[in-house]
Amino acid sequence: MEALLACGADFTVFFYNPNIHPRREYELRKKENITFAQKMKVPFVDADYDTSNWFARVKGLEFEPERGARCSACFDMRFERTALYAHEHGFKVIVSSLGLSRWKDMDQINACGVKAAGRYEGMAYWTYNWRKKGGSARMYEISKREGFYQQEYCGCVYSLRDTNLSRIRRGMERVEMGKNYYGVDNAADAK
Repeated sequence: MEALLACGADFTVFFYNPNIHPRREYELRKKENITFAQKMKVPFVDADYDTSNWFARVKGLEFEPERGARCSACFDMRFERTALYAHEHGFKVIVSSLGLSRWKDMDQINACGVKAAGRYEGMAYWTYNWRKKGGSARMYEISKREGFYQQEYCGCVYSLRDTNLSRIRRGMERVEMGKNYYGVDNAADAK
């Protein structure tokens, strides 16, 4: 948001994440987006949390790995809804912050975004690589400054399952939602 505002872009945040599970995690992530958008004076659209539609879209892909076909189906669904909203409200460009994560495949994200925007004449998906020129480092700086919630898995129930299985194999505790925040010494706070 800060980068877009700095270059004078007029934009709206469209929050559509029916993949995030459980609802508590969804609400944590949404609340932070709303708070930061309000702080930046950026319009925020809270889209529907239609989990049944998401589960229908990824049916049969429950055991796909991260960055696999399930992620593509998830991105497709979310970009399709974003592009529809953009089309209905006169936006000509859509973009996503998904690519900031080092855990995501930029080519996969961009392909889904381009495909969704291509459904509407005159609409484009901006394939900007937000990781370059210190974008990822800046994300962590902002996260620490703002004390953002530290997400420990992608968001879906299958990502949570796989993250927890991996953690257990490595002798770690399961993901605890709402516990870790950037810039906060969670261990000291726990004491």
